[in-house]
Amino acid sequence: MNTTKTIQSALISVFSKEGLEPIVRKLHSQNVTFYSTGGTEDFIKNLGIPVVPVEDVTSYPSILGGRVKTLHPKVFGGILNRQDNDSDVQQMQEFNIPQIDLVIVDLYPFEKTVASGASEEDIIEKIDIGGISLIRAAAKNFKDTVIVASVDEYSLLLDMITEQNGATTLSDRKLLATKAFHVSSHYDTAIFNYFNTDETIYKQSIANGQVLRYGENPHQKGFFFGDFDAMFKKVHGKELSYNNLLDVDAAVNLINEFKNDGPTFAILKHNNACGLATRKNINEAYLAALACDPTSAFGGVLISNTKIDVATATEINKLFCEVVIAPEYDTEATAILQEKKNRIILVQNEVALPQKQVRTCLNGILVQERNNITDNKEDLRTVTTTAPTEEEIQDLIFASKICKNTKSNTIVFAKNGTLIASGTGQTSRVDALLQAIEKAKTFGFDLHGASMASDAFFPFPDCVEIAKEAGITAVIQPGGSIKDELSINYCNENKVAMVFTGTRHFKH
Repeated sequence: MNTTKTIQSALISVFSKEGLEPIVRKLHSQNVTFYSTGGTEDFIKNLGIPVVPVEDVTSYPSILGGRVKTLHPKVFGGILNRQDNDSDVQQMQEFNIPQIDLVIVDLYPFEKTVASGASEEDIIEKIDIGGISLIRAAAKNFKDTVIVASVDEYSLLLDMITEQNGATTLSDRKLLATKAFHVSSHYDTAIFNYFNTDETIYKQSIANGQVLRYGENPHQKGFFFGDFDAMFKKVHGKELSYNNLLDVDAAVNLINEFKNDGPTFAILKHNNACGLATRKNINEAYLAALACDPTSAFGGVLISNTKIDVATATEINKLFCEVVIAPEYDTEATAILQEKKNRIILVQNEVALPQKQVRTCLNGILVQERNNITDNKEDLRTVTTTAPTEEEIQDLIFASKICKNTKSNTIVFAKNGTLIASGTGQTSRVDALLQAIEKAKTFGFDLHGASMASDAFFPFPDCVEIAKEAGITAVIQPGGSIKDELSINYCNENKVAMVFTGTRHFKH
């Protein structure tokens, strides 16, 4: 059975006319009859091409300020009729319904209208009714009808009708129908989310997707859904992998904690900071961050909260690293970093991050609000007789910012605006503390006078006891244990300053 069909008639009703002219002209050269209404009808007429007003087909004018134009049996009958169904063919003749072989629609820009901050009245008027109905009808009847539901598919259609002389195959039509249902479902999801106030209902549609080289491991398929180009300008390097993207995400979240601070540089490995420092210039910050754990820095992701200059790029170029991220670069600095062929160089744009975090869980998903609380000086409640010095307060807040963005259970040591060491992802807080102490010793750091942050409370005084023995003089933690007094009493007896924030920062 031959399923190839030649387009002889087209209904075109679009919001944006961009890119439409070549299609109309090509179809006209193939003797296609056009049906249209409103602005699209005028557009086709202005090209000097004949077009039949939809009103002439329906014998009914556009009414209600244009809200009802194409919603009519003579329009939808022309789209939905089954050409191999005798009853449908008979009714088409009986009611004088014209055959419509191609439908081209571009919906009202609902999402852009919402994003613009428009009034509710304007937003409601941008909910397309006729267009979405035309899309669903034509897509449902893909065996006989071609549907183009977005300007994104104009080039695909133009190639088809050019190369195949106005004809389409069943597989062509099914492909376009699939894309059309993607457009309609995405559109309806955006509308639902605008209206929805019930947080127990979750719908999300992301139109942009890309295939990654592989997932977390080479035997796993991987995909990214999102608008990466809105967040970053990729200047150089290979394609980002699944693991690269996870590290970049962790890096962006971490450096956001320091966006209003002085020059700050962070180095991450497997989503955790292995080096971070704030200094008077970015080169000093990078060198201090690297000194924290130069072993883990190998193959890491590097991020700066300010411009990377030539001096910093020269130092970075001595290290094998996967990704470098900054809001801007000196021209010569970019050239230096590009000397490594595969090194990924990203310019970070100022883009708001999603306020909901989503992950799969069992046979469903977990959704939570983003952790937008960053501990600051006003949050601190001194619970010991010894109060932290101003320098210790700065280090406590510095350490807390890192702690918030480190895998739990975690302990973070900081001194003079530098990450000294951290214990990450341990099954007990004591293990995390001992790991941090061991790392600090390994890389020659003196913990005397250092500050310690914990992502959650201490259920027992053992952590502050071990920390004091290692040289820690100030501690920041959420508090909230029924045995807080045990840790407080030990700190009082040993002149260790401790502050509570009241906010836990688990990260799993």
